[in-house]
Amino acid sequence: QKVKDSMRVLLPVLLNKSHDSYDKIRAILLYIFSTNGTTQENLDKLIQNVQIESDSDMIRNWKYLDVPVIASFVAQQHKYTRRDRSKEETFQLSRWTPVIKDVMEDAIENKLDSKEWPYCSRCPPTWNGSGAV
Repeated sequence: QKVKDSMRVLLPVLLNKSHDSYDKIRAILLYIFSTNGTTQENLDKLIQNVQIESDSDMIRNWKYLDVPVIASFVAQQHKYTRRDRSKEETFQLSRWTPVIKDVMEDAIENKLDSKEWPYCSRCPPTWNGSGAV
């Protein structure tokens, strides 16, 4: 059953004295992940009420992994066009293909966009495929 008001479910867990501070941090992170970020004021209130000011960097540092902790934080997301794999033979339990497979195949074939992947440059034009570059 989908939770309609996650803050109403979250607050009793956070205010319970028997829970460890790390469990409370996990609960706050789950709330942030499920809502795709929260406001700065809401996050500050949560951290202050739960009394985890010393460990608040564990929550705030997720922004460096492109997780929108603060809703106004605009993460740079690389929109990568996926390959059509509908005709490939797959196993019954492995239907999903990770994006990294498409990226690696495009890197091998020198098809990566140089604007999105500036450090993955194309091979020099004089390279004939023999030897290391």
